[in-house]
Amino acid sequence: MKYNQNRRIFRMFYAATASVTLLTGFTSLAAEKDAFTADTGLVQEEAEEGASWDFADTVTDIQEDAVDQTKAAAEEAKRLAEEKAAQEAAAQAEKEAQAQAEQAQVSSAVNASASEQELLAALIFCEAGNQPYDGQVAVGAVVMNRVRSGSFPDTITDVIYQSGQFTPAMTGWLDSVLASDGYTDSAMQAAADALAGSNPIGDCLYFSTGGGGYQLGDHYFR
Repeated sequence: MKYNQNRRIFRMFYAATASVTLLTGFTSLAAEKDAFTADTGLVQEEAEEGASWDFADTVTDIQEDAVDQTKAAAEEAKRLAEEKAAQEAAAQAEKEAQAQAEQAQVSSAVNASASEQELLAALIFCEAGNQPYDGQVAVGAVVMNRVRSGSFPDTITDVIYQSGQFTPAMTGWLDSVLASDGYTDSAMQAAADALAGSNPIGDCLYFSTGGGGYQLGDHYFR
């Protein structure tokens, strides 16, 4: 009977020990599971936070790029508009200057008789028949400048025949050319242009083959 009693006690002890061991094992497993779950949740949370952070940075970068591109496009449009405005202003200024020059030329035109134009053509031929066309017009312009100046006679004929002024008029060569229509078509056209206001030498009143002044061909104008 004592043997049976000892056997029961041993079984109870063994059962208790096994229960403790089993309970401890379950507790350990549960703790490890909870720890794993917690770690997994933390990693997932960090991943989500990282993804959220990366997305926010990407959106910010896109916005900044869009702003920069918009600014660059606006600056380029402004530059092009300014260039266009400057070109249009320059074109308008050139157009106005040309209109003023044309008006000035019309205003400086002189109504001359056919005989006065022939006389001017004869003088141009004698003085500059061997010069470039601009040089021929320039001689005619000198005569016209004198007519307008107030310091010389106020007609073409009187200016050309004024004493001591034009050598061909003093030597008689001018009259010979005029009587024989010896002037060239070029001289006649240069006279017409000078009468119409063409003037390559400004307000010059004199010319010679030497000295200073504005040179055109072999002549110096001053």
